[in-house]
Amino acid sequence: MRLILAYLGSGVLDYRARSVGGLAHISIRDIADMRLPNRDDMLTEALSEIVKAGEELRQWSEEAEIIVGSVFSPHGDTDSSARRQVIEAGQLLRLRADAAGRLDDFGYTVRTRFPYPIALRWREVEARVSSEDLRPAYNAILAAAEILLAYCALSTAALARDASVELSSVTSLRTKLSSKSGGGPGLGEWVNILAEAGSARKRRGLPEEHPLHDFGQLLANLDADEARKRVARRRNDEAHERRVDDVNLPAAVQESLADLKILLEQATFLADMPLIEVTSVDWNSFRREATLSFRRIMGDHPVVPTETMINASSAVERRSLYLVGRDRSLHLLRPFLLGKVCSECRTWSTFHVDKVAGAIAMKTLEHGHLSSEVDSISLQEAGLL
Repeated sequence: MRLILAYLGSGVLDYRARSVGGLAHISIRDIADMRLPNRDDMLTEALSEIVKAGEELRQWSEEAEIIVGSVFSPHGDTDSSARRQVIEAGQLLRLRADAAGRLDDFGYTVRTRFPYPIALRWREVEARVSSEDLRPAYNAILAAAEILLAYCALSTAALARDASVELSSVTSLRTKLSSKSGGGPGLGEWVNILAEAGSARKRRGLPEEHPLHDFGQLLANLDADEARKRVARRRNDEAHERRVDDVNLPAAVQESLADLKILLEQATFLADMPLIEVTSVDWNSFRREATLSFRRIMGDHPVVPTETMINASSAVERRSLYLVGRDRSLHLLRPFLLGKVCSECRTWSTFHVDKVAGAIAMKTLEHGHLSSEVDSISLQEAGLL
């Protein structure tokens, strides 16, 4: 009903209306042959959320008007008491407005709404750049761009496997991991996965709401792809001792930061697809539903509260990472991405398969720390080994 009302109120009836006494009039006959929109749960939910947001904003506005109108009572409050009343009564409103206003700052959105590995790297970039610590800032920017692409590529590989979409780039990744060389996957492998997923043919047949469509569009944008190429060149130059000299470093920082922002803006969909760690699963046989406890691993800190959600299936792994789609579907990321406490820094981190000195290892996206604990069976089943 909400969807149909939104459709009828969108202006589609304007051309059918006729003026009767200066008012627009529409009869049942005028709309009898109209085609109404089909049921769309995702669109309906999105409309409901917008309506709810609008109602909350109107309520805040009404509260502000009440506070302003009650400042000076008929009994003649003093200026000091009126000032105190405004400060105390309006504190929550001011905090709400401040928090809402910060969302217009894209950096704040990345720091608070993006998956933890990316948000943490972005926080370091902001800190380095603001302190004008140019060399570390430059390295942090390039590393953040690579981690953004790595997270997206690993998520893409997991989504493709879950959807039975074969990616030859994942096979190439397995070849590199099984080679005798000591190097593990890098920027080239991540870009290859994202580029292949960008092919519409690969994603043909998937539902419109499937997250793989969003990940596949990450590098489809020309500006984003050009930014990626520039970052790759800079990253390659740094790895081969062709470092930017001190004279050109300020410009290099600003240019690479602009490229990183382009990539992050193209990846804004990540804010709508939470990374979660499931901590418990409680199945109710009578209701045929599972109550999941989970941690939303979003923002620049891994210590977050536990939440709950209802899921129609009990086929959910405890302690595994999942990507939550816009339709609230859960997509398993294991073994492409694993979450656990790092043995080196004792911080909860996300791990992906890597290779060091010819031996398979797991590497964190957050700090680059290594772990020798490898689930070889899962990696083999996923086609990585």
